[in-house]
Amino acid sequence: MQKLIRQILTSKVYEAAVETPLESAPLLSRELNNQVLLKREDLQPIFSFKLRGAYNKIAQLPAQEKAAGVITASAGNHAQGVAFSARQLGLKALIVMPATTPLIKVDAVKTLGADVILHGDNYSEAAERCQQLGRDRHDLYSSVR
Repeated sequence: MQKLIRQILTSKVYEAAVETPLESAPLLSRELNNQVLLKREDLQPIFSFKLRGAYNKIAQLPAQEKAAGVITASAGNHAQGVAFSARQLGLKALIVMPATTPLIKVDAVKTLGADVILHGDNYSEAAERCQQLGRDRHDLYSSVR
């Protein structure tokens, strides 16, 4: 437990994320006969808690891996978390998203500076393509442009 607490307290996540408040939910608390608090992760720059994990992981990568850029498959909030984190750290990011991803989500990722490849009809197909591209990270960006 001590190791986990130390990792939490020393993570670099607050270089990108904001510390969000807990807010009381009185109606829900009354209905459940308990105190319910809501963690306001919708106040993050990308409106999701996914930023925390993405930034923490990317910030801890060795310099050589950072230089190669980051790649992930996602159709939503994780994609935005990776794109935002890469931009904050000055890294290239490639996000493979299913071709069925709503345009608003694709545009949000592009606005954050990531390159996007639309592939497949579902997450599994996008993830397979991501793995293929990620196998040779050295040549990653020549395969996109």
